[in-house]
Amino acid sequence: MNSPSKWIDIQTDEGTFSAYLALPRSGERSGPGIVLIQEIFGVNDHIREVAEHYASDGYTVLAPDLFWRSEPRVSLGYSDADRTRAFALMKACDIARAAGDVGLTAHALRSRIAPGESVAAVGYCLGGRLAYQAAAAGAVDKAVAYYGGGIDSILDQAEHIRVPLLFHFGARDAHIPQTAVEAIRQTFTGRPDVAVHVYENAEHGFNCPMRPAFHRHSAALARGRTLTFLETPQPAQAA
Repeated sequence: MNSPSKWIDIQTDEGTFSAYLALPRSGERSGPGIVLIQEIFGVNDHIREVAEHYASDGYTVLAPDLFWRSEPRVSLGYSDADRTRAFALMKACDIARAAGDVGLTAHALRSRIAPGESVAAVGYCLGGRLAYQAAAAGAVDKAVAYYGGGIDSILDQAEHIRVPLLFHFGARDAHIPQTAVEAIRQTFTGRPDVAVHVYENAEHGFNCPMRPAFHRHSAALARGRTLTFLETPQPAQAA
């Protein structure tokens, strides 16, 4: 029987932050790991639900609370008031420090999975950008970015990425122009281990059933592609 999901503490030089741990049925040290990276709404009901879904697929999942310096364990919905609050928290968030927290989470996760198993970053919105940055920092073995905003502004980090990447974008995303998506695609031309998928009828946040933008078909297709990507053996890197 698997252990219940729970919050755990991760220590930093600045203090301690929480991360939501969801375990597969077989328990700890039994499979690969996923660092699940939040939207701007915190480790909320949606993110915890996604963590449980991946745990049911056999992954050990750890979702760090990235807004702990401003409002620990904040969990917002998608009303106008919560959206305003979420944008304020995002503006107050130091992205470099948040990226460091993701790296610490990946390190903590490796002690909870079987030796030799991989750790992937899967992020949404703000978390999509941070998943990309985790790959650039060498903190994870794979990365998946769902509608990650601002990645096109840090494409100079691409030269440091030696691990597979998977990008999901909505063609109707009002926050991420298709010119940004195309810039990402062009940057990784010639990289067979990098895939960019654009979903024709999808908006920003299409993966979340709690948001008006939820698009069932696109979410299902993206989830299938993500699981396949996570289970595809990583190609050997050239020396």
